[in-house]
Amino acid sequence: MAKATHIAVVSIPLFSHQSSIIEFCKRLIHLHHHIHVTCIFPTIDAPIPATLKLLESLPSSINCTFLPPINKQDLPHDFVLENELAMAQSMLSFRKSLRSLCSTSISSPVVALVVDPFASQALEIAKELNLLSFVYFPLSAMITSLHFYCLTLHEQVSCEYKDHTEPIQIPGCLPIRGQDLPPEIFHDRSCVAYGLFLQHSKNLSLAHGFLVNSFSKMEESTVKALQEEHNKTTKLFYMVGPIIQTGSNCSEESNGSICLKWLENQTPNSVLYVCFGSGGTLSQQQINELALGLELSNQKFLWVLREPRNSKDVDYKIAAIGNNDDDLLKYLPHGFLERTKEQGLVVPLWAPQTKILSHTSTGGFLTHCGWNSTLESIVSGVPMVTWPLFGDQMLNAILLVEGLKVGLKIKFNENGIAEREEIAKVVKDLMLGEERSEIRQRIEKLKDDAACALAKDGSSTRALFEFGTRVENFSL
Repeated sequence: MAKATHIAVVSIPLFSHQSSIIEFCKRLIHLHHHIHVTCIFPTIDAPIPATLKLLESLPSSINCTFLPPINKQDLPHDFVLENELAMAQSMLSFRKSLRSLCSTSISSPVVALVVDPFASQALEIAKELNLLSFVYFPLSAMITSLHFYCLTLHEQVSCEYKDHTEPIQIPGCLPIRGQDLPPEIFHDRSCVAYGLFLQHSKNLSLAHGFLVNSFSKMEESTVKALQEEHNKTTKLFYMVGPIIQTGSNCSEESNGSICLKWLENQTPNSVLYVCFGSGGTLSQQQINELALGLELSNQKFLWVLREPRNSKDVDYKIAAIGNNDDDLLKYLPHGFLERTKEQGLVVPLWAPQTKILSHTSTGGFLTHCGWNSTLESIVSGVPMVTWPLFGDQMLNAILLVEGLKVGLKIKFNENGIAEREEIAKVVKDLMLGEERSEIRQRIEKLKDDAACALAKDGSSTRALFEFGTRVENFSL
């Protein structure tokens, strides 16, 4: 019987990152039956409910360990810093956990560590323990390239990025404006988050290689630039995407069955699916405008609604599933549900996204442009309306609209609000407009390219197999 090869992976306390690395592990052990994986997840207060749901369906060769929880009350009320500090405070317990997994007293000690780019401190611990180490980017090749290029950018640009007037040219990517960079990190060079991002980028040099959740045909020039840069070193880039959530039997949840039954009664390609990711939220004013814009468009819609958050546009700790909290419907404009009862369906908090996007009735996706959602839409061949809220989403939207040309963008007024008339116009343009035919053709081609990358002899399957083989050979 072949000896098992044991690897550990560490993510950050965000569902979008945890779900992606779990699916990566599932894909890896499908190709390499003798690899055993231990996932190590830091927690804030408690494990994320949706992550626990995913773990219910894991194969026996993937285990998960949750580190002792960090008290949310002891963390800053800032999304980026909250995660950064939680990771920093978890490193002692992470080192202890990883050291025990490396002990020669267990049958197959860990030989390699795969880390999230925002958990780069773990690379130093891997070096101490003489482990192979890799960084898994649950992000686009464009954002991955930014992680490597930002140290150069820091030297080239002296003013605040938002005030920088020259186009910024990340290698292999579309030119962007300084204000398009993730605002929570880049809009104040003196802030702690920016300094931490630079440190994470410096730490990348400790890794033996890199895995990216994208595929060559989608971001060809960016992938080429990344590979050319790292061909100068012995470090390898593995393009292993699109890795998307296959998940558990979430359609059995009440919201899931309601959504799918409703879609069964709609005509093909007629429904706009509206969702802002695992925790993206809007202000009350913006919820009102979105509701009235959808109504004004006269297009069928399926909308996943969350409670308004006026202080900030994101709360990724929610990641609740199957919660049928009808009280959320009170945040909709008066009379909206009655007026649109034949036009749309509004569900609270959660819906089975991959099943909705792959349904024949779904013809468009109004999305926050999180990378997981973006890939899920591409794999299903669904054109997008882009509505970025946070982090890398602005750059993902630029890639979709200007690079791949598979989406249309919403414009916001001077107060940052998308008005109902604008929403109605863009929705109608996507679902009925002159550009729809060409957008559909382009995203159907991308869908085919994604399927080819994941085929038995596809580029991403080969890359993941090569990664697994390298790790197995190291353990011999």
